[in-house]
Amino acid sequence: MLTRLRVSGFKNLVDIDVRFGPFTCIAGANGVGKSNLFDSIGFLSALADNTLIDAAMSIRDEGRKATDVRSLFHRVGDQYAPEMSFQAEMIIPFEGTDDLRQPVTAGVTFLRYDLLIGYRDHSPGASSPGPLEIRNEKLNPIRLSDWNQHLLFESKKPWRNSVLRGRRVAPLLSTDQVGGRRVIQIHQDGKAGVPRNVPAENLPRSVLSAANSRESPTAVLARREMQSWRRFQLEPSSLRCPDEFSTSGHLGTDGSNLAATLYRLAKAEPGQGDAASSVYARMANRLSDLIGDVQEVWVDRDEKRGLLTVHVRENGTPHPARSLSDGTLRFLALSVLEQDPEFTGLLCLEEPENGIHPERIPAMLELLDAIAVDPNEPIGAENPLSQVIVNTHSPGVVGQVRDEDLLIAQHREYSRDNKRYKALVLRALPGTWRVTKGQAPVASRGALLSYLSPFQPRQSDSGSRGRVIDRKDLRQLLLPGLGAAS
Repeated sequence: MLTRLRVSGFKNLVDIDVRFGPFTCIAGANGVGKSNLFDSIGFLSALADNTLIDAAMSIRDEGRKATDVRSLFHRVGDQYAPEMSFQAEMIIPFEGTDDLRQPVTAGVTFLRYDLLIGYRDHSPGASSPGPLEIRNEKLNPIRLSDWNQHLLFESKKPWRNSVLRGRRVAPLLSTDQVGGRRVIQIHQDGKAGVPRNVPAENLPRSVLSAANSRESPTAVLARREMQSWRRFQLEPSSLRCPDEFSTSGHLGTDGSNLAATLYRLAKAEPGQGDAASSVYARMANRLSDLIGDVQEVWVDRDEKRGLLTVHVRENGTPHPARSLSDGTLRFLALSVLEQDPEFTGLLCLEEPENGIHPERIPAMLELLDAIAVDPNEPIGAENPLSQVIVNTHSPGVVGQVRDEDLLIAQHREYSRDNKRYKALVLRALPGTWRVTKGQAPVASRGALLSYLSPFQPRQSDSGSRGRVIDRKDLRQLLLPGLGAAS
């Protein structure tokens, strides 16, 4: 669970310091930098599993194309920042498995990870592995006695006791100068002694990404946690595809494996009799929140072709996945994640309102909130340690989300070397926990007006074309004051 993120020097993120709860909604105009925040999270996740250059190339550029590595660094005019820094505070699982699927246990579950990446000119024929280098990497425990300085959102003691475990004061990874060379030191879990030094000069990847369970099972589980920070971009073409019997039973970030995942959940449901019935019934009930009269959801197993296909019976008529609307498929995929006890980690989702009728937006928000962990109950099979962050520019979403879960994304002007530039700033609503406990910048009332009163008068050159919103019989039904506007 990502509880706090500090980023500077990455795209248009300069001195960003944001705290996250179980569910967070970030609202802002197009191009303000909401997606760049998701990219920074995705970059950290990719670094836990890939080389520096591969992680950088996995981050989309404008137009969602593969990026040039240099473009990840903040730019003012034609000058790029020389470094980008990240600091992530996280809660990791107490138990998990290593790369060989052997069980490992964390020494402590509340950690802070620091990473400083620099850009260096890479001349042809040079022996260095690429233009990116690690200049600082640290992994430190956060004292459990200091939880109230770090976990600022409302939570109850049974939940905190279930996620905050272990005791450790010494660092797990640190960076130092040894013999005139910069090294990253690996400190063994639960053991005193001399740390292992890894020269940092030509590292092709982060030390955390290569952690092993013999030296530091805590670092392994920190890497597992970061690997679980995923950006879901649910594609209708992937959601509609039937799955082969051998397909992985875990939903892909593009929505692939939907039928196989739902089928796995149905087969794994404990109980007597037809164990699948309760799973399918819950799917149908949840889907009814979106599209009304849904009598049945099930997965058809075609033995002849070896395929699994999702079906939905609505108003008495069965529909295979290929004939369902985009919004219905997205909602169904998220409903599957809600029911999957094996789904943990962070779900980043852009524009959850896509394909959803405005009247059904509350149902979508209720579903996303249900996916996120409940901080009032201990974690377990019924309450996995999952987290949701969404971004939006929809008034319908902003008007329905809880005020403590909302962040307003805006541009703020800065000046450097006599050059002005704009960067992202995230503001919270007055009186919410991010402001009262975390000293977050405060969103003005004016920043919310474009969401709460989105239909503003528009000047027209000809004045010959009326708009639906300009009808007097409709304007008087909207927010107070709109009906009287001229």
